[in-house]
Amino acid sequence: MILSVEELEFLYRNRKILHKVAFSIEEGEIVAILGPNGVGKTTLLKCLNKILRPKGGAVHLDGNNLFNLGTMEIARLVGYVPQRVETGRLTAFDAVLLGRRPHIKWDVTEKDLQIVDSIFKLLSMEKLRLAYIDEMSGGELQKVAIARSLVQEPKVLLLDEPTSSLDMKNQVEILAIIRQIVLEHRIVAVMTMHDLNQALRYADRFILLKGGRIHAHGGVEVITSRVIEEVYGLPVIIGEVAGMRCVVPGSPEWDCTRNQSQKARPI
Repeated sequence: MILSVEELEFLYRNRKILHKVAFSIEEGEIVAILGPNGVGKTTLLKCLNKILRPKGGAVHLDGNNLFNLGTMEIARLVGYVPQRVETGRLTAFDAVLLGRRPHIKWDVTEKDLQIVDSIFKLLSMEKLRLAYIDEMSGGELQKVAIARSLVQEPKVLLLDEPTSSLDMKNQVEILAIIRQIVLEHRIVAVMTMHDLNQALRYADRFILLKGGRIHAHGGVEVITSRVIEEVYGLPVIIGEVAGMRCVVPGSPEWDCTRNQSQKARPI
C-alpha cells in the first residue's frame, strides 16, 4: 500500500464539503475521482497534498502522515497538476525545470537537465522547449504543467482534469503516457475526470462522489447504470465498443430501464 486516506473532512465557511472520505491506493494504480460539478473532487485532490488543510482525518504515504511534512518534503513525494496553470515570461524548458526545485540543493545539475530533456521527449514537446508559456495555447500549457509534475519524480501524481484543454489526439497520448509511467515506476496517480469513457479506459479504480461523500468505490464493477444515475441524475446505457466498456448518456426524462440489454455499437 502506498497512499492511505483516512476519514478526511473539509469545511469551507462552516459548510462541510468532504464527509469522512476514506480509501487506499496500491502502487501501480490509477484512480479516477468522478462526480458532477461541485461535489468536492478538486477539494479532495488539494487535500491530498496539503494545499488545503482538512478539518479532520489524515493522509499517509508509505506510513508517513503527509500533514506532518513540510512543503518541500511533500513536493518531493507528490506531483500536482491543477486545472488552471499560471503563466509568466518563462520558456517551457525553464517552467518544467522548476519542477526539479524540491531536489536541487545548490545548483542545477546535469542529472536535472537530463530528466527535463527526457520528459520533453516523452511528451513529444521538443518544439516547445524555447517557447514562452504566456504565448501558448491552453493545450500546450497543460502539457507543460504535466511535464513539470513528472520531472519531480513523485511517488504520487495528482491531476485535476488533466485533459480538459487537450484535443482528442493529445488526450489519448497524455493518458497513455501517464499510465505507462505509473506502471513502469510503480507510483500512484489520482485524477479528477468528467469523461467517464476516458476513465474506464485508463483508470484501474474509481471513486464516485455524491454530496461530498464516497457513493461508490472499486473497480469497473462499480460503474453501473444504476450508480451513474444515482450520482449524476442522468440515465445511461453501458455497453461495449471494440471490447471496451463505454457509457452512453440519455436525457433526464429518458427511462433507460427498458434498454438495459442494449449494447452500444460503433457507427
